[in-house]
Amino acid sequence: MIKVILLDIDGTLTNDEKVITPRTRQALLAAQDNGVRLALASGRPGQGLYKWAKELAMDSHHGIFVCYNGACVTDCQSGEILFNQCLSVSDAKAVLRHLQGFAVTPIIARGEYMHTTDVFGCTIDYKGGPFNVVEYESRGNNYILCEHKDLSEWVEFPIEKILTAAAPKYLQAHYKEMRAPFTDRLTCMFTGDFYFEYTAQGVDKAKAIDAAFTKLGITKDEMISFGDAENDLGMLKYVGCGVAMGNASDAVKAASDEVTSDNNHDGIAESLEKHGII
Repeated sequence: MIKVILLDIDGTLTNDEKVITPRTRQALLAAQDNGVRLALASGRPGQGLYKWAKELAMDSHHGIFVCYNGACVTDCQSGEILFNQCLSVSDAKAVLRHLQGFAVTPIIARGEYMHTTDVFGCTIDYKGGPFNVVEYESRGNNYILCEHKDLSEWVEFPIEKILTAAAPKYLQAHYKEMRAPFTDRLTCMFTGDFYFEYTAQGVDKAKAIDAAFTKLGITKDEMISFGDAENDLGMLKYVGCGVAMGNASDAVKAASDEVTSDNNHDGIAESLEKHGII
């Protein structure tokens, strides 16, 4: 019996217009009425997940946030932290000092604030036009912006992750140098073509899901997950039924138990109906 539905956001829960389609929304509301819990599993911080949670009434059904690609898991109704794996202060400072040698914009989320070095910076040429990544990230996650001349001096507490933003061509040319000093002690990865991030070693959606839901007495065979990208692979392989969206990469489809319709054609609702969850 399925007790938890795990959902990636971009390219999975939302369509290409970044909205939840009516059929998918109704399917997920119906699942909760049947006693199934929803869990949003994303690279985003909790601050950036609340708008989806409210739309799906997760804040009144003890929905779960798997944030920062697995660095933190919380109950979005009670605020209880079910799992947390942060970068140490020393590692965070080392990364931020190292990044000063590159033309990237570092971003750190803390509470309702997004901290960076230049709140007006990071306008890149993207898909044929100017694109301000700082504005995109702050607006998309409902942040108040805060600027620091030197983030490495400001950080005096453990943090879930350090996100860096730059033009895709620049990141492709320099990411190996950016990760070189930390290859053996941190997880360093692309989470978008203009995003490269640092988290504690071993941070992964599957690891976080296992730790959090074991605590809640829910087994992996009682979970179904939906995803479309490489950072969803661990989650899709871990659960009893991993479902790739029709728009997923070939690698994600190959690693999943089944493939449903794409994010523009209610793949989630289609699969939930097929499995008798709604």
